[in-house]
Amino acid sequence: MADKIATRAAYGDALVELGAKNDKVVVLDADLSHATMTMNFAKAYPDRFFNAGIAEANMVDMGAGLSTMGLIPFCSTFAMFGAGRAYEQVRNTIAYPKFNVKLCMSHAGVSVGEDGGSHQCVEDLALMRVIPGMTVIVPADANETRKAVFALADFQGPAYMRLCRLASPVFEDDQPFEIGKANVLREGTDVAVFACGLMVSESLEAAKLLEKDGISAAVINVHTIKPIDATCVTEWAQKCGKVVTVEEHSVIGGLGDAVADVLMGKVACGFHKIGINDQFGQSGKAPEVLAEYGLTAPQIAASIKASL
Repeated sequence: MADKIATRAAYGDALVELGAKNDKVVVLDADLSHATMTMNFAKAYPDRFFNAGIAEANMVDMGAGLSTMGLIPFCSTFAMFGAGRAYEQVRNTIAYPKFNVKLCMSHAGVSVGEDGGSHQCVEDLALMRVIPGMTVIVPADANETRKAVFALADFQGPAYMRLCRLASPVFEDDQPFEIGKANVLREGTDVAVFACGLMVSESLEAAKLLEKDGISAAVINVHTIKPIDATCVTEWAQKCGKVVTVEEHSVIGGLGDAVADVLMGKVACGFHKIGINDQFGQSGKAPEVLAEYGLTAPQIAASIKASL
């Protein structure tokens, strides 16, 4: 892994690159373009950028309307506002009519840090996952974010992508990206660790720590929460006999439940979820907040070891 880059920064750069190749791409923001990094697109293509102001529901409705004209809208703001405040518009104006709108929301999870629990959205994956027909993606690093942006532009239908404020390690760019297909980053025999977003790099580091204790952990990057790669999940659960999910999201309704839905009644295996345990976030430096909720590599390794 090389330098650290925030997935929101990679998103901003990818939009500019995509905009040069596809003139149907338009970008909308709700007065947070300097934080979501859509300001890059605004500078490059001012005629294709729309600032809705602090009116997230309006932004979502504008995106819906633009999609009916054959355009490909990418709508961005903080996850708390785009998935939370505008939920009814996302559900009824985009998902219900199956409009081709891409909801790419930044500043998700407790790694938002100092903004505190009011802004640290730990429910967005659950909210979006439950909407019929909504595709849900959580890229693990900058390279995957770029690939996801281009894949979403080619994908027909409503989709939600979760992005983070905190810079995270960038993996070597040799992994394929296909919506609905997980990537096995490390093979193992004792436990299958399914992770998404920032927790992928933490899980890989945790696996190295576990190896020192003689525990062989497979690490699978589940970048698409819905539709989840049921074949991959089933295969590795059967191989290892023990499953752990790791997410910077509530343990209710997110990756853990998506994996459990695949396995329940089909594969006999141990199962343990690591995430936010029915709590709100709190203000603090991002690394310290992650540690408070047990989401650092040493803590993940200890939790996995205790669950075996």
